[in-house]
Amino acid sequence: MTAKLNDILHIKYPIIQAPMFLVSNTAMVIEAMQSGIAGCIPALNYRSLEELKAAVHELKAAKVEGGAFGFNLIVNKSNLKYKEQLRILCEEGCDFIITSLGSPEETIKKAHEVGIKVFCDVVDLKFAKKVESLGADAAIAVNNQAGGHRGNMSPETLIKELKANINIPVISAGGVGCKADVERMLSYGADGVSVGSPFIASEEAQVTDEYKQACVDYGAEDIVMTERISGTPCTVINTPYVQKIGTKQTWLESVLNKNKRLKKWVKMIRFSIGMNATKNAATKATYKTVWVAGPSIEYTDAILPVKDIVKKLTT
Repeated sequence: MTAKLNDILHIKYPIIQAPMFLVSNTAMVIEAMQSGIAGCIPALNYRSLEELKAAVHELKAAKVEGGAFGFNLIVNKSNLKYKEQLRILCEEGCDFIITSLGSPEETIKKAHEVGIKVFCDVVDLKFAKKVESLGADAAIAVNNQAGGHRGNMSPETLIKELKANINIPVISAGGVGCKADVERMLSYGADGVSVGSPFIASEEAQVTDEYKQACVDYGAEDIVMTERISGTPCTVINTPYVQKIGTKQTWLESVLNKNKRLKKWVKMIRFSIGMNATKNAATKATYKTVWVAGPSIEYTDAILPVKDIVKKLTT
């Protein structure tokens, strides 16, 4: 099981443990590295820059041959911490950065100055060409089977279109829950895969047992799109609470979103409310269960150590 990603990050298997808001942590990434894959954590999982710096130090100390670690940066204006988070990562060092939701130009420039690879989330050819022109080291092709904020194209269509039109590696994100899925993405031409949802139900994840068990109990058919978290469609498990509140934005949000001057502020407020709801559901017992996940939880049949989840993807 080899692809370009093996060589780019010097890892045993061409797999990135995807960055997941509130879910990913250093314990998961350390186990991922020891299992021969790369691990990634959203910088926003840390409330302070000191906590982020401490995480980098912990991962650097735990790094082993055949593993790699990185961080995910939200690079648009909604992330007020972005520039300082980038500064910390460049000063302290990591193997790679994954950018999301904005222009990666500044990140690519500053990360490359200190030898850090930059992979950029894309959902179509237009943005893939843009990040290639900016110097990205790879495109993370987010397809319509991804968890969280997903794309609109099928894995096969997106991978093949990007491979035919750009010259940087293409890492497929979405729709991978077992070894056969990894091999399928590689057969389409992907240079590696990014896998998230199967790792939610890991022993090392610091979310509630209820969230983990939901990934065991529910399947692909239970995943729905909601606009009630960030204002941008996001995949969640269709729990009774999600069914109760609905998946569409409120009529007031709909009206305000049509006003160009107010749209940005409405989205920021919705993002804040949605993230708080997601955090509460993930980290403590609550009836307001808004659990983000993708259809690849179909293959999750038990809460397992990260190393055993990696084995399911590789052997």
